[in-house]
Amino acid sequence: MEKKEAERKLLCVFRIQVRWADLDANRHVNNVAYFTFMEQARIDWLKRMELQTTAQNEGPVVVQTSCNYKAAIPYVEALDVHVYGGAPGRTSFPTFYDIVSVEDPTLKYADGQAVMVWTDRTSGQSRPVPDALRKLLTP
Repeated sequence: MEKKEAERKLLCVFRIQVRWADLDANRHVNNVAYFTFMEQARIDWLKRMELQTTAQNEGPVVVQTSCNYKAAIPYVEALDVHVYGGAPGRTSFPTFYDIVSVEDPTLKYADGQAVMVWTDRTSGQSRPVPDALRKLLTP
């Protein structure tokens, strides 16, 4: 299910160059690579916001993820992964992704989402989403 633009906020755009290693036997990008592209974009954004692991040893973990494949990605394609955030709950927050062609931004290869839970890295227990992150995510 695709979220309405009003329910999500653009957090960043991460550029990825498709590698030969991303291809499958059919000579297009393997379906698993789409998840890696979303993961790379999400982690890059979290690191730049200093939220991948905080000084309090807290950070997000993925509890659910999905991908809707729209078109096969060919080799020698440059991609932009648009990362969006949605309204956070008490301990969790949604992230959304659009994978598009750099050359033709109207060509959407996939969209996806991941639900993240904020956790204590030592105990593994969920923790409230920090206010700083909450402000970044809120549409």
